[in-house]
Amino acid sequence: MTELRRVIVGITGASGAIYGVRLLQVLRELASVTTHLVVSDAGWRSLRYELDLAPAQVQALADEAHDIRNIGACIASGSFVTLGMVVAPCSMRTLAAIAHGLGDNLLTRAADVVLKERRRLVLLARESPLHLGHLRNMVAVTELGAIVSPPVPAFYKRPRSLEDIVDHSVARALDALGIEHKLSTRWPGLPTDY
Repeated sequence: MTELRRVIVGITGASGAIYGVRLLQVLRELASVTTHLVVSDAGWRSLRYELDLAPAQVQALADEAHDIRNIGACIASGSFVTLGMVVAPCSMRTLAAIAHGLGDNLLTRAADVVLKERRRLVLLARESPLHLGHLRNMVAVTELGAIVSPPVPAFYKRPRSLEDIVDHSVARALDALGIEHKLSTRWPGLPTDY
């Protein structure tokens, strides 16, 4: 059987739309991966406000784009085999809906399907500071099998630009899905004289 390498990308209204866009750009360069995009209504607003991108520009980065209201889309079914899903960025509203199994739109339904099928769900949770409800929801999704991966810069890599910082978090999401990439170098360890 040929390996199916489909990835679902969700973009929500949390600040950090650049993470989802960069992920789509990187995945588009990989001939062996096809992407399915779903964006929340607030996500479209963030894409417009933060990056000046219209829906058609973002949709063009994906192999297939789905309307968030289309609960009958292929990504709403476990029989549609994927490597997993990345929600980048993941708002606290979306995190809460996933934590409590509220498949009330295509994005949260697709995430629920990924969890029930025991596939990888990577959530680039974007909020600060966090209150106890946020933390409890993070624990809940982790117990369900999701990977909470806040986009936190790694300064030991000595980033020189915003792109370096974004690429680091996108690289971590790709690592979690088991997708090879060349976005960032691997940590070689410190020399013994440190």
